[in-house]
Amino acid sequence: MAAKETDFKSIIELDSELNRIQDFDLLLERILFEARKVVHADAGTIYVREVVEEGGQTVERLAFKYSHNETLQKKLPAGQKPVSSFFTVPINDKTISGYCAFTRKMVNVSDAYNLPAGVPYSFGSSFDQKIGYKTTSILAVPLVTAEGRLLGVIQILNSKDKHGNTIPFSVSDEFVISHFAANATTALERANMTRAMILRMIRMAELRDPKETGTHVSRVAGYAVEIYDRWAFHRGVSVTERERFRDTFKIASMLHDVGKVAISDVILKKPGRFTPEEYLVMQHHTIYGAGLFDDPLSAMDNIACDIALTHHENWDGTGYPGWVDPNSGKILKTGPDGKALGRKGEEIPLTGRIVAIADVFDALCSRRVYKEPWSEEQVLTELRNLAGTKFDPELMDIFFEILPSIKQIQSLYPETKE
Repeated sequence: MAAKETDFKSIIELDSELNRIQDFDLLLERILFEARKVVHADAGTIYVREVVEEGGQTVERLAFKYSHNETLQKKLPAGQKPVSSFFTVPINDKTISGYCAFTRKMVNVSDAYNLPAGVPYSFGSSFDQKIGYKTTSILAVPLVTAEGRLLGVIQILNSKDKHGNTIPFSVSDEFVISHFAANATTALERANMTRAMILRMIRMAELRDPKETGTHVSRVAGYAVEIYDRWAFHRGVSVTERERFRDTFKIASMLHDVGKVAISDVILKKPGRFTPEEYLVMQHHTIYGAGLFDDPLSAMDNIACDIALTHHENWDGTGYPGWVDPNSGKILKTGPDGKALGRKGEEIPLTGRIVAIADVFDALCSRRVYKEPWSEEQVLTELRNLAGTKFDPELMDIFFEILPSIKQIQSLYPETKE
């Protein structure tokens, strides 16, 4: 009984912590971590429900988002994360997670390799074989709103006793995780509203610039927080501080090009090169974007302002818009040519330097009206060549250090086929 009381106390404390997280994706990852923690599980995966068009029909499915595995994590160098490939699961009764979503009911499996006779679902061992892991006990929990809408599924694996032995999930675990899932679902609904608001702002920019899509900004923000996290890890920044900054930074990064709403689509949609006059007009999207946050009400506003203003600055000082006041557009520092002096090196805020790398990487990998996507080899060669001139060389090294994680994020947000 004491253990159960401790678990419920943890859930109550977690409620306010989960509701503090604004970013939907970071909240998903935190929910998975805490779900494992409250029932002492070794591993787990979290999925979100998505609706897609396939063959002229609307199809519901579960999309993989994040996985944790304590056993595999211990085999990796400090700070490095296991990398998983993106996949989807049909919402039907053929798999454990699919059955959980289909029925909206919790599924408790004592031994994945010896399922009870008569159950409609099966367990696919190929994933275990691929990663070198043995799944035994499984607890799949639906994330369902008060209105009955399915948001996703948490699937946690291999409950551990105090000696580290794998055991089945208990009835007490089911009780605890059901309460946790209810709180997590409420937090996800709130974060989803925040994300929807941000994506509406992005769609306004997309009306002007077709490449400014929700998937583009999600990828850029995803890359950016991973680069920051490894940078902060190398500097000994605490996990708590890193997590809090990641949350704010993720949302702010999604708004890096929101100033394009003020630029004519005649310029933004032009398939050829800009004239010098057009290029100058286009550069002003940085100032317009920063100006949207000129009356900061939160840390997110301050970071979003920095990113919007400086993510096109170059490490060597040749970028734009340079030292200008985002509110008035007034030049603060003048170069020899009488124009705004470019920011260089660490004069550029860390957030702007990070998003610069993330934005260019994604642009080079993507199709544009004026170009086809570059090959991976071409993109990585170009980024290496730009380290020390366009990009902070230290951050560029970190980018290559976490390249597997970058590729995983890329697979999570594929471009919609036209």
